[in-house]
Amino acid sequence: MVQAADRFDLDSLTPLHWFGIALALSSALVHLVLGVGFLPHPMGVAFLLATGGFLGAIYLLAVGYRRRLLYLTGIPYVGVQIVLWYAFNRPAGLADVPAVHFLDKIVQAALIVVLVVLYRREA
Repeated sequence: MVQAADRFDLDSLTPLHWFGIALALSSALVHLVLGVGFLPHPMGVAFLLATGGFLGAIYLLAVGYRRRLLYLTGIPYVGVQIVLWYAFNRPAGLADVPAVHFLDKIVQAALIVVLVVLYRREA
């Protein structure tokens, strides 16, 4: 019988992978809080789906499932979230951006950089 611990491939994760996981967990938490706060509005559902996307990606990374493809799809996944945030919020300047939103966008930009580096390393 296969045990749950046997499914995970954590030994192959580098410090950069763990940094990316921390970034993804941070953004997932922000989206979870926003999602619960917006329910039952459709935006709440969208935020919760984004949370699920981050958590699902972390799981796929942990089990070692097609990591290079995961990095490649994660780049536009996170990038589109940044673009959609801007499209929905249209801040006139940094003073109009709540601190938690600003930090989440910095985290997401850093996650994109991590994903690009990981993708290039496994080329």
